[in-house]
Amino acid sequence: MKNFFSLLIGSTLLLLSMSAQAQEGATIRGNLEANGNFFIEDSIIGATNTPQYDNELFGADVWMNLGYSYKGFDVGLRFDMFNNSNLLNPTGSYTAQGIGRWYAKKKFDKLGVSAGYLYDQIGSGIIFRAYEQRPLLIDQALYGLRLTYDIAPNWEIKAFTGRQKKQFESYEAVTRGAAVEGYIAIDSSSVSFAPGAGVVARTLSEETVGNILTTLSTYDPVDVEGIKPRYNTYAYSIYNTMSVKSFTWYAEAAFKSNEIYSDPNAIRTRTGASDTFGRLVSGNGMVLYSSLSFAAKGFGITLEGKRTENFDFRTSPLLNLNNGLMNFIPPMARPNTYRLTARYAAVTQFLGEQALQADISYSPSRKLQFLVNGSYIDDLNGNLLYREIFTEVILKKKRKYILTTGLQRQIYNQEVYFVKPEQPNIQTWVPYADFQYKLSKKKALRLELQYMSVNEDADGKKVDYGDWANALLELTIAPHWTFTASDMYNVNPGKASPKDENGEGIKAHYPRFDVFYTYKTSRFSLSYVKQVEGIVCTGGICRLEPAFSGVKFSVNSTF
Repeated sequence: MKNFFSLLIGSTLLLLSMSAQAQEGATIRGNLEANGNFFIEDSIIGATNTPQYDNELFGADVWMNLGYSYKGFDVGLRFDMFNNSNLLNPTGSYTAQGIGRWYAKKKFDKLGVSAGYLYDQIGSGIIFRAYEQRPLLIDQALYGLRLTYDIAPNWEIKAFTGRQKKQFESYEAVTRGAAVEGYIAIDSSSVSFAPGAGVVARTLSEETVGNILTTLSTYDPVDVEGIKPRYNTYAYSIYNTMSVKSFTWYAEAAFKSNEIYSDPNAIRTRTGASDTFGRLVSGNGMVLYSSLSFAAKGFGITLEGKRTENFDFRTSPLLNLNNGLMNFIPPMARPNTYRLTARYAAVTQFLGEQALQADISYSPSRKLQFLVNGSYIDDLNGNLLYREIFTEVILKKKRKYILTTGLQRQIYNQEVYFVKPEQPNIQTWVPYADFQYKLSKKKALRLELQYMSVNEDADGKKVDYGDWANALLELTIAPHWTFTASDMYNVNPGKASPKDENGEGIKAHYPRFDVFYTYKTSRFSLSYVKQVEGIVCTGGICRLEPAFSGVKFSVNSTF
């Protein structure tokens, strides 16, 4: 029945597309993203012992979108395919294909109707966000129905219900929610408000509640005292954006009713002895988040603050990592882009985090720009989780060159983020420079240099992988070609670095070579890559990925 339903949807969209030319005002749109990975084992850097390196040797990920619009009616279809993919589980293999998404929506006067796999959020997403992050194979679309209604000019109410997508299936929990949002502008002034409020409810299935009871039955009685599974959990939030001339202030308060959730640091009692094993606990949740920004000619500043308490909101308390997350809590650290400045990323801590972040930019002229960013993150007991000071200076000479340089300082709690007990904090200094020089109207050369110095532990050994150097050279020949060559070199190996037969750290190279070709709306790339183990982040969502060795090929095309 499921295959028949998917075939029916696909056939319907195909017929609509074939008849589009005969319908005045009809439009067809689409895009393709295809990635192929050829795995070449390299035991020295740890790229080994997964199905792809052992047997499969090849993996592919494909997304193909097709959309059709006609007189306010909009439908879409997406075909997904995964062959020996390591996106779902970096150490496993996933193969499946089918209709990854379909949707249909139409606005009838003041009433909007959407059905299928939907992406949406309430406020900043703290209580509910249905979204997609393909590089991590996160697709948390809501499979259901959404209604919107314009209750007044600049005011809308929406309601939705459904289940969260899980690859080509759905999680069992039923989700429903509603929100009201509006916009108020005060006449004859530059003051405006964009208030909103929302509520989300999640109902667990009988099977999930049964599994929770089974898990609790394995605990010592003292560990389950006061813990009772609840079928329904509710989350609420109120939020507002206020703009006053050059100032913008956003504030949101979110609360979650008492529910069971998994705490990896909770003490579990076993035969009279106590150890930290992690277990199910229960309690209320809260998030307070606010940002204040000011922008004037040549100057900008943004201040953010957040406090999170027990706000792990999932389709099931038994899930972990990025599985079944129903919400999105904004990260409080800068999303860095350079290879070494982005190596240690602060993953959002759903159970406990208090954080501040400041971002200041100043441009005295078009040729010169300064940037300073600072992040300060602790747990609820005041223990240090993350510190970062990031500085950047950009110098430009019109039609000739752009020089970007700066220094990053980090303190990183690897016990929490890497789950490595009794390991010291990682402290880094990373100077970097990026110089882009225009050779001619169509040719440009870019040189990127970085160095990372880390601290030593109590035994005098470099922590984690030790010190790094990274260099990249890029040649662009507009409008079609880009060539890059880079190498990340483990200058002073640390405790986690690959070892030789004598147990000494290897000064390993991690080279990368890329060729990019762009033709109209299509882009092709071919890369040879050796990648060190580390945290990969996209849009504030992160995970630890193993080392990679091999060849990558990708195609991105829009039509």
